[in-house]
Amino acid sequence: MNFKKLLLKAHFRIAPYIHNTAVLTSKTINTICNSQLYFKCENFQKMGAFKMRGATNALLQLTPNQKEKGVVTHSSGNFAQAVALAARNIGIKAYIVMPKNAPQVKKEAVIGYGGIVIESDSTPIAREQKAEEVMKETGATFVHPSNDIPVIIGQGTATMELLNLYPDLEAVITPVGGGGLLAGTALAVHFFGKNCQTFAGEPDEANDAYRSLKSGKIESNKTTNTIADGLRTQLGNNNFPIIQKYVSAIICVSEEEIIRAMKLIWERLKIVVEPSSAVAFAALLKEKESFKNKKIGVILSGGNVDLTNLPF
Repeated sequence: MNFKKLLLKAHFRIAPYIHNTAVLTSKTINTICNSQLYFKCENFQKMGAFKMRGATNALLQLTPNQKEKGVVTHSSGNFAQAVALAARNIGIKAYIVMPKNAPQVKKEAVIGYGGIVIESDSTPIAREQKAEEVMKETGATFVHPSNDIPVIIGQGTATMELLNLYPDLEAVITPVGGGGLLAGTALAVHFFGKNCQTFAGEPDEANDAYRSLKSGKIESNKTTNTIADGLRTQLGNNNFPIIQKYVSAIICVSEEEIIRAMKLIWERLKIVVEPSSAVAFAALLKEKESFKNKKIGVILSGGNVDLTNLPF
């Protein structure tokens, strides 16, 4: 598979439908970290997260027949909103399976973008079964939130934009949950970076990706008691081999470290990021000696925050 060609095609394909998001810097944060950081602000992306990229890339490649029948996905958060908005932009139906206990504000956001919400029980198996039922009933095409190749490739375009501005970056760091963003980022770094490495941050409380990289097989979490709710999913069979091949390390961080990083971004960059988004910066802060005197790109993955339930 020619990943470089896929990335270049995706970059041009989705450009009319997404924002080329801003890159912010902070002298204070650079001083704290003893390095130069470049924050790629996907919290400014349409619907508030990087997932708009992958959803748009996947939906734009559907056949006319597939577009006529629409798409289905299962998600409790950002990917649900991304698919709903991307489908509206393209003019197709989107069936979104969401757990009954998903926040009402997220369901309303999906409905606001024109998505058709179908509720399921909260377990991953229940969500998958409900999505299969919808596929059989409607003929809609299933789009996975983090494991489909077009989704992975779409997510990589954020780092392509970052490296276009700063081609001499020595590392790029992202959060990791389902693995779509990390795999896409790693591909972009490999094909468009110069002596650049890819790293990820992951919560201690949901460190399946860290353990998977160590064991060589996809691991699961028994519990996911982390504030970083977007990172409670696990790697897939398409993104894991990419992560194995191209990611240098995954750095695990505590809940306290995530909150500290989130607070520092709010205070110093003056922007809203969600806890999952702060995990990459938390990992960098934890290992700042390893990144000393380097130029580092940090992907701020999203900014969809429940403002009534802040951790600080």
